[in-house]
Amino acid sequence: MLFADINLLDENLDYQTHRWVGTTEDGLIAYVGDHAPEGGLAAAFGETYYGAGKLLVPAFYNAHAHAPMTLLRGYAENLPLQAWLNDMAWPFEAKMTGEDNYWATLLACAEMARYGVVSFSDMYYHTDERVRAVVESGLKANICESELYFEPKPFSEYACAAKCEEYVKKYHGAANGRILIDYNIHAEYTSNPQTCADIAAVTKEKGLRMHLHASETKSEHEECKQRHNGMTPIQYFESIGVLDSPTTAAHCVWCEPADWDILAERGVFVAANPASNMKLGSGYAPIPAMLERGVNVCLGTDGMASNNNHDMMQDLYLLALLYKGSTNDPSVVTPKQAFSAATRMGALSQGREDCGMVKEGMRADLAVLDVSGPSWAPMTDPLVNLVYAGHGSDVCLTMSDGTVVYRDGTFPTVDVERAKAEVATRTKRIIAEV
Repeated sequence: MLFADINLLDENLDYQTHRWVGTTEDGLIAYVGDHAPEGGLAAAFGETYYGAGKLLVPAFYNAHAHAPMTLLRGYAENLPLQAWLNDMAWPFEAKMTGEDNYWATLLACAEMARYGVVSFSDMYYHTDERVRAVVESGLKANICESELYFEPKPFSEYACAAKCEEYVKKYHGAANGRILIDYNIHAEYTSNPQTCADIAAVTKEKGLRMHLHASETKSEHEECKQRHNGMTPIQYFESIGVLDSPTTAAHCVWCEPADWDILAERGVFVAANPASNMKLGSGYAPIPAMLERGVNVCLGTDGMASNNNHDMMQDLYLLALLYKGSTNDPSVVTPKQAFSAATRMGALSQGREDCGMVKEGMRADLAVLDVSGPSWAPMTDPLVNLVYAGHGSDVCLTMSDGTVVYRDGTFPTVDVERAKAEVATRTKRIIAEV
């Protein structure tokens, strides 16, 4: 596709007007210029997409999700985390089949594509079915198989060990690199040191990435310190080698200053989930302090039982706004820092070095926004408008690896009506079974 005479945010997130961007069939951005490509190059890019009234930006990377939880949307409400998990979410999940996970993931992919998301890091069960849904949708995902490790024993004695080994062989790098397999520890309070240390060693040996929850609630954080001689979850995970691999730590709401230093030194990516954390009454991560320490900050939606939508622009708005109120400092978390967390930093958290920027040679992961509406006028600073005045509904085209996965109300890769019907029917069945 050739985006013609379109305004964009470049690799530095600076606003550029009247640009031409060409993407190839193999999913790369092959041309960025201030004039139309010369000779036969324009025709080689295929369809011309005219950019009047549009803004081209890097697509979003959802750094922490539980995609099949679209089945639980609106089900477990107005509860704190532990009651939400123990009384509602876990009993519901115990009734979910592989096909339930497939349809729920497919619906999640369509929803994310609608809002400009092209890739997500997913922690859940039934990996075969989730991979199938992502591949069919045209999106990308870092997928890890989750299990709770309450019994102290070698990781190899858990069923998840053999599953993960199989998934790495079958899927890591599949679909032209769109599928990557990570390893996972759900949290400190749902695991034990022996098994976690084994998982850490396997992850490091295989050169893979780690995905975990840390310090999501105050009780989780403080009880960890009681169990482990004063160590916080981050300090505990570091002590047993978990952070030796590239790691994404979701939430980190109650992390302490000593944790921030570890996160920075270890290059851990903190996946902030402002909507989910506030909805569950958990609080919100100390992002300004982390950014000041040099911590890598990315952005996630979490699951649909604790957020209710995959509109990354809502989380983007919260990330850029709430800390100004909580710190009484309007200068913290700039629009550029927030948008970078949702794009380039999210891509890097997934190990996707060639993603997250509008730049020649990068993967063609792009979103086009309609900026002709009244909330976008005047265009004094387009990045400010995007963060504070933009909405997910402004996305009119989403491209993943050069493939259009959403365009003007249509979903070329997903039968959305069937996915909606399947998920509604399956949710009704599961609620009856619970």
